[in-house]
Amino acid sequence: MVKVADALADAARRGTPCPPVRTLLTDGADGADGAEGGIEAAYAVQRLNLQREQATGRRIVGRKIGLTSPAVQRQLGVDQPDFGALFADMAVPEGGEVPAGRLLQPKVEAEVALVLGHDLPHRRCTVVDLLRATDFALPALEIVDSRVRDWDISIVDTVADNASCGLYVLGASPVPLAGLNLRSVRMTMTRNGETASQGTGADCLGSPLNAAVWLASALAERGDPLRAGDLVLTGALGPMVPAAPGDVFHARISDLGAVEVRFAAEGDHR
Repeated sequence: MVKVADALADAARRGTPCPPVRTLLTDGADGADGAEGGIEAAYAVQRLNLQREQATGRRIVGRKIGLTSPAVQRQLGVDQPDFGALFADMAVPEGGEVPAGRLLQPKVEAEVALVLGHDLPHRRCTVVDLLRATDFALPALEIVDSRVRDWDISIVDTVADNASCGLYVLGASPVPLAGLNLRSVRMTMTRNGETASQGTGADCLGSPLNAAVWLASALAERGDPLRAGDLVLTGALGPMVPAAPGDVFHARISDLGAVEVRFAAEGDHR
């Protein structure tokens, strides 16, 4: 596991993606036990690199949920989402710019963000628990990135790679959940003014609330529950879109508002 953690950390530090790591983490061949063991080993790799980053002073401020699309789950041969950790220094201001060279292979997806006002310690979290614990929602852009070459990933690769976390952008106007139906919200994301991705809240595990309940239960089961103040990125509402230097992404989610980010042009290292 240390070898895999080192490979992913070196890829991020050097700015050069590494080969897939799944064969180093999956026990045996293709059986279910081997695959499940590989996922648990991947989470151990993720924890190791998170602990290393925290030791340098980086601060975890929340979690992200990945693999919330049934189609993507089928593609990777899994029946559950995954999760990773969000650091404070991953935040990009709304309307801000991603510096050139900051990421290796960025892609952008729009989603609903939740900010908690209370802890969620229960191993079997309910929607009622989540609603009571959530202070407000925001529109968000997650800029995913992979330290694995050419995005050649299985669930084992992405889990080990902190669920392919990159950066995130939050809208500026918090919206309380009272009277808000997150299942029915509609999202449209444009790249350079042209529609690039569309979806609804129902495309995220049936509702972003379902995704957040899954996350809260999974983390409590692992003894690391969501806490008051945590940010939760609940998962993509539509297909992720590759980003290139100079691109501008704008997403609007009905009842939540809009959020925008731009990528610096090539050679612009301000």
